Amino acid sequence: MGCIDPPDISCMFYAIVFPCHRFGPFGGDMIRLFKEKEKLRAQNANGASPVTKQSAGKLRLNKDMSELNLPKSCSIHYPHGKDELMNFEVTIRPDEGYYKGGVFMFTFQVATIYPHEAPKVKCKTKFCLTSSLPYDRVYETFSCTYSNPSQVYHPNIDLEGNVCLNILREDWKPVLNINTIIYGLYHLFTEPNYEDPLNHDAAAVLRDNPKMFEANVRRAMAGGYVGQTLFPRLRFLFQSI
Repeated sequence: MGCIDPPDISCMFYAIVFPCHRFGPFGGDMIRLFKEKEKLRAQNANGASPVTKQSAGKLRLNKDMSELNLPKSCSIHYPHGKDELMNFEVTIRPDEGYYKGGVFMFTFQVATIYPHEAPKVKCKTKFCLTSSLPYDRVYETFSCTYSNPSQVYHPNIDLEGNVCLNILREDWKPVLNINTIIYGLYHLFTEPNYEDPLNHDAAAVLRDNPKMFEANVRRAMAGGYVGQTLFPRLRFLFQSI
């Protein structure tokens, strides 16, 4: 059976196996595709790493990370290595306000459709033993245990670690970035907001009696009870390790 233009399936197969100039306009493309597949197969056989195409979300996240401009009280860590860029941790150590001296860690999960969807952010508390290294290097010597569930006495963070921050919800826009979110989290600790609470009890105390709220925060960070809830120790213990 002769090959016609356009070829039927049998002719297309025949064109790949026995290429010649008679196979019409489809033949050349199919031959090139066949050669590319053979080239990739040979690369894989030789141990070469296959080239993977980055998603638009990962490309945008790479740009965000390259443009970070954070205060020294905030730092980013990649628990699974930088190859797992879409999942990372942010540690905040407030240097002013009610929560000064605490250590607060947030997990970020970034979707492949980022920035059209805000990252999923949760607070994971930790109680830590730190050394007397300079402040900007203190993270290097953390000996930490994660508290599960997360427990922070805060009007905008509930006991399960959910975070109430408007730019992570209805006010998110694709022009915002990771830097914006981290600054928003930082300001939750320097300026907690009782008008948009997740922990309604803490919000009511902050609104009606700021002095009592401050005492409750200090008690919680020291590993004590506030009401019926026992909180993990969140304050630095500066001593040599």
